[in-house]
Amino acid sequence: MTSDTWLAERFEENRGHLQAVAYRMLGSTAEADDAVQEAWLRLSRTDASDVENLAGWLTTVVARISLDVLRSRVSRREEPIDTPAADAVAADVVDPAHEAVLADSVGAALLVVLDTLSPAERLAFVLHDMFEVPFDEIAPIVGRSPVATRKLASRARQRVQGAAPGHDVDASRRQQVVKAFLSASRHGEFGALLALLDPDVVLRADEAAAAMGAPAEIRGRSGVAEMFAGRAQAARPALIDGDPGAIWAHGGETRMVFEFTIHSGRITAIDMVAAPDDISALDIVVLSNA
Repeated sequence: MTSDTWLAERFEENRGHLQAVAYRMLGSTAEADDAVQEAWLRLSRTDASDVENLAGWLTTVVARISLDVLRSRVSRREEPIDTPAADAVAADVVDPAHEAVLADSVGAALLVVLDTLSPAERLAFVLHDMFEVPFDEIAPIVGRSPVATRKLASRARQRVQGAAPGHDVDASRRQQVVKAFLSASRHGEFGALLALLDPDVVLRADEAAAAMGAPAEIRGRSGVAEMFAGRAQAARPALIDGDPGAIWAHGGETRMVFEFTIHSGRITAIDMVAAPDDISALDIVVLSNA
């Protein structure tokens, strides 16, 4: 098998995902197809041997292309080439890949809401809330810090929640996971901590948190569970920009924020934020421990 053939096969494996990302970003199957095709052209001109995570690389490329299209659309005050309604009417002329994208799409009502967002807000929301891309990977795409990118997604989420009531149900479940984690941490329940953590969970601390004694990074649930077992006595559950998390306060001032990434009921990442400027940029609502 030649390297070109191998690359083409890997791209085809990711095509459905890339079309889904582009369609949610652009709300147009024609523009989504163009974005995916452009991603292939860029990949074919790239030395793929230097790409460690091809799926992630392609997602980033499609996101950048889509962001450029959205910004151009705004500057020209243009509408999408085709609307979700038009896609439905023309369903008999699209191929199965298009139909799969549409069947798995967010729906016409939500796409209307997404069209009211700024390009950067839409990208942050789509990549994080729909495709679980971490904020530190989205930030370079929109040219913002991870904290500022989180704020973009938070603002977008506030608008989208009105069109998707079921979103709050997922937030409630994630909040329960965080509370269970804090409880297991306080009581030193190592087994319970392991059950709540993804096998590949990663704990990250910013420079300020590391200066306070936190490890810069821990990977794997055993290490993360050992880090938290018997601790978090003063941690309080909170909403961080609308997402379930926790804070540690001293003297009435929030000194550290714990941001949780949760997939399928398990914690996949914990980010410890202690930089005062970053904390001040967050919308924090402290919740009851009950």
